[in-house]
Amino acid sequence: MTTAEKVAYLKGLTEGYGIDPAAKEGKILSTILEILEDLALDVEDLEDQVAELDEGLDVVSEDLADVEDTLCDVLDELDDEYDDDEDEDEDDGPLFYETECPVCGEIISLDEDVIDRPDIQCPACGAALHLTDEEDETDGE
Repeated sequence: MTTAEKVAYLKGLTEGYGIDPAAKEGKILSTILEILEDLALDVEDLEDQVAELDEGLDVVSEDLADVEDTLCDVLDELDDEYDDDEDEDEDDGPLFYETECPVCGEIISLDEDVIDRPDIQCPACGAALHLTDEEDETDGE
């Protein structure tokens, strides 16, 4: 039984018991019953609104799940592309070699283009550097 039905039943009881609505107690009781009736109708309206909101929330939740799935797929694809780009960048970059200046002991980083030049100088002290392959040195011994 709904709240509105209970209030209607209570209203019927007061009429059935012959409570005079003109008497003091009857006026109070009829006013209370009117308030209860209004409250019961308000509660029914709120229940209907909550049911509508719940249905709407379900629809929005399903749509959001679709958006999340799509977004995750796109982000995964972007991650894969980014990872592929990183791999390509690593392969395409210049190689750097480090050597120690025999005069001042400074560690010098050289790229492939500089290593092939015969006139390499230490940037710290200006000494001429003569680079040889380590394999050539060990083969001669």
